[in-house]
Amino acid sequence: MIAFFAAPNIIDPLLLKFFSEQTVNYVIWPFIQVGAVVTITALWVAYATYLERKISAFMQARLGPMRVGPWGLLQPIADGLKLLVKEDFIPENADRWIFFLAPYIAVVAAFIVMAVVPFGPDWAVITDVNIGILFVLAVSSVGVLALILAGWSSNSKYALLGALRSSAQMVSYEVSMGLAIIGALMFARTLSLSGIVAAQASDSIWFLLYQPIGFVIFLISGIAENNRAPFDLPEAESELVAGFHTEYSGFRWSLFFMAEYAAMVVVTAVATTLYLGGWYFPFVYRFTEARGFHNAFVVLSLIVFLLKAGLLLYLYFWLRWTLPRFRYDQLMDLGWKWLLPAALINIVVSAIAVGTVQSFDGWHGMRTIESITAGLNLTATGKGIAIAFGMANLFVTAGFLSLINWRSRDFNLKKQRRKIRLADLPQGKPAVAPVVIQPKANEV
Repeated sequence: MIAFFAAPNIIDPLLLKFFSEQTVNYVIWPFIQVGAVVTITALWVAYATYLERKISAFMQARLGPMRVGPWGLLQPIADGLKLLVKEDFIPENADRWIFFLAPYIAVVAAFIVMAVVPFGPDWAVITDVNIGILFVLAVSSVGVLALILAGWSSNSKYALLGALRSSAQMVSYEVSMGLAIIGALMFARTLSLSGIVAAQASDSIWFLLYQPIGFVIFLISGIAENNRAPFDLPEAESELVAGFHTEYSGFRWSLFFMAEYAAMVVVTAVATTLYLGGWYFPFVYRFTEARGFHNAFVVLSLIVFLLKAGLLLYLYFWLRWTLPRFRYDQLMDLGWKWLLPAALINIVVSAIAVGTVQSFDGWHGMRTIESITAGLNLTATGKGIAIAFGMANLFVTAGFLSLINWRSRDFNLKKQRRKIRLADLPQGKPAVAPVVIQPKANEV
């Protein structure tokens, strides 16, 4: 207990007996952190299936898994063993090497992103990259390549159609996701994920209040990019058999679902970092290093981060068992006609908000900015202005989207009516009535 709260450094002296200080700091500790994150994420992937089955059972007045272990807690282990011993089939004319590597590319792309996510301060971060958010977007995009390779290498038309659908969906929503974060970056003034958390902590506010529409766009785009319901078109069994992984079986089949659940962790972790303050929460500062409770501060910060991300993960399960699946045209319309314009409007309104706050600083003695050393730290007046812009942005975006899509819908209706009118016109030569020759009276 004393070791936990007083945070004496016990591990480093033991490691320094065998390794140099640079080896310990840049090799040993990163390996320990990577191992911990990969292990925890793998356990989450295993038990996320259990949680989802239990939550869906609760929503449908069922019990869910109850056979293996108490309350079915060992069911994920039984499922993993079953998948490991299942026979692995490979199509006869498939590209064997690409077919073999595709699921591993999907898993690696999802797991690598964890290296830059700040789960907490100090040792709860594996590495703090100054372009962390760009790293997340770039590496996450590699998952699209894995899906395309899996569908193409299977030598199956069904798998190829599923891969093309998947890639179109993920690329479409990645555009909106990338644009949605720009508003938060305007207030954070940094691309580092740890710096974004520090900006919210120093300003004592979550960017959700400044960017409510950005948060909604990012979350919807993330759910769609993960191919989760109601956007699970790549796995629409009634249409595509099983999508891009139709020809996969055994353990390699399970790797795609491991990548899906790991990607869910990535989206929720990044959303928590950008909009919910990351590991920041007011009470955790009672356990600061100055008071001698550094380890407690880090652990409590980590718990706060996991609780915030857990709420967003529950939203994934909730939506899957609540909303019906979209049609593909509805899916693409939502991405290109609604989310993309909303993200662009959010950028414009956020820029106006930041410019207004900066312009009012010093006007008639008004103070709106405290400092710009760790993000755009605002005074109470500045925060009020930024929050007012954020709330007004909801109505502005709703108005613009209604206008844009109403005009588009009106144009489509006119086009359909014109086609109907053209279809009603006689086509080609008019039919000639047959000539009936009546016999003469004297011929009867």
